[in-house]
Amino acid sequence: QVQLVESGGGLVQTGGSLRLSCAASGRTFSSYAMAWFRQAPGKEREFVAAINWVGTRRSYVDSVKGRFAIFRDNAKNTGDLQMNSLKPEDTAVYYCATGPSRTEVPGTRPSEYTYWGQGTQVTVSS
Repeated sequence: QVQLVESGGGLVQTGGSLRLSCAASGRTFSSYAMAWFRQAPGKEREFVAAINWVGTRRSYVDSVKGRFAIFRDNAKNTGDLQMNSLKPEDTAVYYCATGPSRTEVPGTRPSEYTYWGQGTQVTVSS
């Protein structure tokens, strides 16, 4: 069992930055892939970024490439999402997720992740 707690959300102006953090409990986190998803009101949950279990491969949705970066620290059982050059369309609840995947390329589908955090709100004002 893994529990995830996100933090770092908030209100920021267009062009600003935020860093989201995800703290994991459980010794198996370091063996799992980790991802961030987001969900805006009235929309489906959307993949944002993922990192494999060893931190050697990353995947991003096209709309955030060059602006967002995903990190993990297995020694601390944490994962971060650095978000720069934020846009109003980035406004959503952001969720971190993890699951027992040891593939080189981390998954991008919600069904590939078993454990989810409660979410943190990110609001970007225009």
